[in-house]
Amino acid sequence: MHPTIKDVAKRANVSIATVSLAIHGNKRISEETKQKVMRAIKELKYHPSRPARGLVSQKTGNIGFILTENHFLRSEPFYTQIFLGAELEAHNHDYYVLLTTIPEPLPKKIKLPRFVAERNVDGIVIAGKIPENYLKHLEDEDIPIVFVDYSNEEHDCSAVLIDNFNGGKTAVEHLIGLGHKNIAFIGGDMNHPSIQNRFNGYKSALEQHQLPVSAKNFIYDEVNTTRENGYIAAKKLLARNKSVTAIFACNDAMAIGVMQYLQEKGISIPDQISLIGFDDVEAATMTTPTLTTIAVPKFELGGEAIRLMDITLNSSTIISNKVVVGVELKNRNSTGAAKSC
Repeated sequence: MHPTIKDVAKRANVSIATVSLAIHGNKRISEETKQKVMRAIKELKYHPSRPARGLVSQKTGNIGFILTENHFLRSEPFYTQIFLGAELEAHNHDYYVLLTTIPEPLPKKIKLPRFVAERNVDGIVIAGKIPENYLKHLEDEDIPIVFVDYSNEEHDCSAVLIDNFNGGKTAVEHLIGLGHKNIAFIGGDMNHPSIQNRFNGYKSALEQHQLPVSAKNFIYDEVNTTRENGYIAAKKLLARNKSVTAIFACNDAMAIGVMQYLQEKGISIPDQISLIGFDDVEAATMTTPTLTTIAVPKFELGGEAIRLMDITLNSSTIISNKVVVGVELKNRNSTGAAKSC
C-alpha cells in the first residue's frame, strides 16, 4: 500500500495542510518544520500526486503540445521527433505532455483542444505553423505559449527557432564549393518563416559568390512541403530550365520527391544533378543515393521548448525569449562535383 499525505503528516507530527505547504516551499513554513516533513517523506518514500500538488500550487503540471495533422505522420517524422524531445525533457521538470493534432484545413467552427477548454494545462507548445485564426483563439485563453520552428512578430511568445538562414546558405555554399553555378531552389508554403529564411540563405550564398539569382531557378509556389509536391516542383523546374546542375530543396521531404522524379526521368544523381535537402530525417539515409542534407537537432528543439516553458511558468514577470538552434551539413552521396562543359 502506497503511503499517503496523511501518513506523512502523522510521521512528522504536523497537519496535512502543513505537509502540502512544505512540499511547495511556502515561506510560512519554518525551515525546521520543512526539514521534518522532508525527512518523513524520505523515510516513507512518499510521492505527492498531481491533484494534491495542484490544490496548493494552482498548477496542473501538464503541458499541451499542438501541431497540425499533416505534421504528425510516420512518413514525415520531423515534428514527431520534436515531440519526443519535448516528452523526454518534460520528465526532467516533472511535467506531463498532452499531445493533440488539429485538422488542416480547419473546419468553419473552431474547436479548441479539450485540455485547453478544461484548463488542464499550464502552458502550450506549438510545433510548426498553425492557422492564424486558430492561434488567435488559443491566445484568447491567456495560457503561456512557446513556439517551435515558427515565429510571428504579431505574437509576443517565446520561441525555439532553427538557424534557417545560415542552414540555407551552408547548403548552397556546399554546392558552390563543388563547382556548381546553376543552382535551383525548390520549396513550398513560403509564408512559413523557416522556409522563407532558407530561401534567403540560398540567395545570399549566390550573391556573395557573384552567381546569378534567377527567377527561372525558383519553384516555390507549392501549397506545402510534401514529397508529392517536391515531385511536382521538380517537373516544373526542368520544364522551365534544363541547364540546372544542382537543386537545394527546402526540406528532405521535397528533396525525396525531387529524387523520385529525377530517377524516373533517367537523370543520374549526382552525376547530372546534385541534390541537397534540409532537416536530416531518417529517410534521408535510406534513399539511393543517400541524401546530403542540413541536419536539424530535432530532439534538442523539443527539449529547448520545455526548458523555455519551465522558465516562463516559474517567472514572476511576462517574458519572451528566443532561442536559435544551430544546424550542420551532412555530406552524403547525392551531391558531387559539377561536370565541366
